[in-house]
Amino acid sequence: MADERLIVRAAPGPAGPAVVDGVDEERIRLLVERFYGAARRDDLLGPVFAAAVPDERWPQHLETIRAFWSSALLRTGGYGGRPLPAHLGLPGLEDAHFLRWLALFQEAARQTFGPEAASAVVERAERMANSFRLAIRMQRGESTAWLGPISAPEAGPPRAGDA
Repeated sequence: MADERLIVRAAPGPAGPAVVDGVDEERIRLLVERFYGAARRDDLLGPVFAAAVPDERWPQHLETIRAFWSSALLRTGGYGGRPLPAHLGLPGLEDAHFLRWLALFQEAARQTFGPEAASAVVERAERMANSFRLAIRMQRGESTAWLGPISAPEAGPPRAGDA
């Protein structure tokens, strides 16, 4: 049985407009589908996802991830889980994995949202990636004294067809 004192839940936000203009449940669903579709096909990230989430569990996992991003971006409070422990148990996660994750996430965000919303969504992802990197290194007993933040690659101008 989980110790409820250790579970942090996002406080539900007010019903109404998005925290960031242009971010809503439908676009979050599309972001999750685009990003995780690309990540599962990726040469670096695909094997990590394949080992962690069997194919038959993907529909349920995508719904959990959608609820996570809804809570993170809209403060809906629909996600009550703890994502860090699952990631701490993944062997071999290195900066290359996080950098690739951010690059693919940024690409999906730019395809899904307008420039301002995409930037805000990617900024949130960068904070999460850096938090997870720090926690993983600390759990491994590695020094974090010189660990600087990573970020998504510099985005060029929006491409034709981008939202």
